[in-house]
Amino acid sequence: MTSLRSASAALPPIRAALTRSKKESIRRELDSCQMLAGIWCHGLTVRQLQSIRASLPSSSKLLVAKNSLVEKAIEGTKWEALKPCAKGMNAWLFVHSDEIPPAIKPYREFQKEWKLALNDFAGAVYEGRLYGPDDFQALETMPTRMESYRFLLGCLQSPAVSLLGLLQTKTQEEGGAEVAATDAEKN
Repeated sequence: MTSLRSASAALPPIRAALTRSKKESIRRELDSCQMLAGIWCHGLTVRQLQSIRASLPSSSKLLVAKNSLVEKAIEGTKWEALKPCAKGMNAWLFVHSDEIPPAIKPYREFQKEWKLALNDFAGAVYEGRLYGPDDFQALETMPTRMESYRFLLGCLQSPAVSLLGLLQTKTQEEGGAEVAATDAEKN
C-alpha cells in the first residue's frame, strides 16, 4: 500500500499544471490580438476590475496575470518588446480588433472617475512598436476604421465631384452658346 505522500509526489504538481494552463490561455489570447497593453493596477479592487471589464468593447479582454507568466507567453513573439513593462502589479488588456481608441477609452474614463492618475498604462505593443506611458496619446487619437473609411471615401469622391462640376459647367456653356446661336439666326 502506498502512502498518500508518495502518491502525491508521483503526480505532477497541480501548481505547475495551473501555471501551464494560464500560460496557454495567454498564448491563445495573443494569437488573434492586435494590441497588448499593460495597465498598472496597484490598489484596484476586484469590483473595480470587474467594472473596467464590463465597460470594455466585446473585442477586448482584461486579464490579471503574473508578470512572469506573461513574460514567458510573449517570449519569442512580436509582443516581446513589452517585457520591460512587466514590472509591478499589472492587468493586461488584449485588444482583438484594430479599433484601438474605443478599447482604451473605458479605462481612461475609469481613471478620471476614480482619480487614479498613478494607475496608468505601463506600455503597449501595437503593430510591432512599443508604446510607453507617454506615447499613449498617439494610440488614443488615431482614427477608427470608420473614420478612416470616411476620409478615404472623401478623397476618392472629391475628384469625381470636381470632374462632374466641370462637365456640367461645360455643358451649360455649350447649351448657352447654342441658345445664343438660335436667337441670332431668328433675328
